[in-house]
Amino acid sequence: MIRIALVGDVGSGKSYISRLFGYPIFNADNEVSNIYKKDKKCFKKLRYILPNYFQRFPLKKQNLISAILDNKKNLKKITNIVHPIIKKRLHNFENLHKKSRFIILDIPLFLENKLNKKRDVIIFIKSDRKEILKYLKKRKGYNANLIKIFRKIQFSLEKKRKKSKYVIKNDFTKKNAKKYVNVVMSYIK
Repeated sequence: MIRIALVGDVGSGKSYISRLFGYPIFNADNEVSNIYKKDKKCFKKLRYILPNYFQRFPLKKQNLISAILDNKKNLKKITNIVHPIIKKRLHNFENLHKKSRFIILDIPLFLENKLNKKRDVIIFIKSDRKEILKYLKKRKGYNANLIKIFRKIQFSLEKKRKKSKYVIKNDFTKKNAKKYVNVVMSYIK
């Protein structure tokens, strides 16, 4: 099994491009969302460390946003609880798909959390900042301050690019994105 990890800027289109590969995808954002909706154990831990923000299960996205915007240190507290759960789910996902030729990893803090392994194929998704902003603003619950906080905890785009073996330019058109995916896959196979 070869792990293909997509890295890039917030909103660069990693999730969209990951679906174009046609292989099993581990989407960390979806996993986190499911944890907040279904994992009572996680909720209890978060409520214990941040009782002013989390009183009722399931967790509400707005409570998380408030906690992060009120104090940037709260993000670290939250990730210290959630990231170990994500790592365990990633491990389970890999075991479930161990016979698959490839798996796609759509994990926003993949490099930052040192999830990369020596044999991973890392692909940098390059997108124009103006285009990214245009698409981010269309997302439900868009918050510019939150995006800034998330960008600050990530490696620079240059560092991500240097750690990547391939680059896919995302101009937000399906035709071009699919073409780039096919070219990259021809090299990987």
